[in-house]
Formats: sequence, C-alpha cells, structure tokens
Amino acid sequence: DNPYFEPEMLDIYPQQVVRARIQDVWQQRPVSLEVCGTVSEWKRDHFDVNYILEQALRWHVTSVNLKSSPIPDDWKPAFEDFQKKMGYRFLLRRLEYPKALVAGSMMLIHMWWLNAGVAPPYINYQLAVQLRSIRDSAVINVPADVREWLPGDAVYDGSLYVPETLPEGTYDFRVAMLDPRSGKPAIRFAIAGRDPDGWYTEGQMRVSAKQRPQQ
Repeated sequence: DNPYFEPEMLDIYPQQVVRARIQDVWQQRPVSLEVCGTVSEWKRDHFDVNYILEQALRWHVTSVNLKSSPIPDDWKPAFEDFQKKMGYRFLLRRLEYPKALVAGSMMLIHMWWLNAGVAPPYINYQLAVQLRSIRDSAVINVPADVREWLPGDAVYDGSLYVPETLPEGTYDFRVAMLDPRSGKPAIRFAIAGRDPDGWYTEGQMRVSAKQRPQQ
C-alpha cells in the first residue's frame, strides 16, 4: 500500500550509497545483504529475480541472509549461478616453476590468478606451495597479500627458497591458500585437482641434494 516502496528499492538505495560515499567500501570490508520479505514472496509478487541478483552482484556482495526461506524450484538455477559469482572465486590460470633444482637454492615461480568473483577475500589467507613426497614435505609461503586481489587478474613473479634440509627425491608440487590460524588449506579454488586434504596438485619437481664441499 506504500506508493513509495518500489521507488525506494529501485532508485533511492543506489543513490544513497553514493551520497554516503560508501560505494568503494567493498574493497576493504565485506558487503552483506538481507532480503526484504522472503524469496517465496518475491515469486508470489512477480518480482524480477534476475534483476535483483544482478544488483546484488553490482554491489559486490559477499553474503546474503535469505531468512531461511525456501527458494522456488524454478528459481534455483539462478541462485546457484549467483552463488558462484558472489564473494571471491579463484582460478589458477598459469603456473610456471622449474622441474628440477637443488635443495638450498631459490626457485623462480610465476603464478597468474583470476578472481572471477565480485569481491576480494577479507582474511589474509596465506598463499603457499608445498613440495611433498611419500616421506617428506615442505611448505613454502608465497609473499602475496590476497586481500588485495580484487576481481580480475593477479600475478605473482618471484623467487622462493627451497629448504636445504629437503632430502633428494621427486616431489608433488601443490598449491593452497592457508587459514592463518590453523595453517591448513581454507579456500576451494574453481579448478580441478583438489586433493582430499585441500591442497591442489599441479605437477612434480625433482629435488637434488646440495653438494657438500670436500674437506
């Protein structure tokens, strides 16, 4: 019965975001939205669900409170597609590293990532590589702050130190983003190759033992 309801939702809110100078807050803080009414009521009242979800993505949404209401069956594909686009969504597009090196040396590495979502992660997950064999393993942190990885491309070019104590052998080369508290993989990437422990195996590397100087 409120004649101003629809204009408020369609016109006023977007303008007020700009007037409040908060249109770029999403780059440092998550945007959480809550539905007005319920999704079932949207369906009953013939709301345009595609327009609503598009606007949420335009505002760089990370989470949505649907009030535990059911989603109509014929709208589920739209919400499933929406889920894949909200927040962050990381794809490892390219990974280059040497196939063989000596323990105790620097490893040149090139990573090209794509954040196909609409927001960055807001937790400082530690990007890391792991060299793992049947008996031995080493986790090597990559000095990158993934909180700065806004939607689009991100590149890391650098050198990582391979521990001198790493025994000679063939190692799986694995990648993950680790929880800063537990040190365990925390992010599921939008790529194949995820192992049961959350790491992603991307290839192998041969490590040779460092030659000791003769006495």
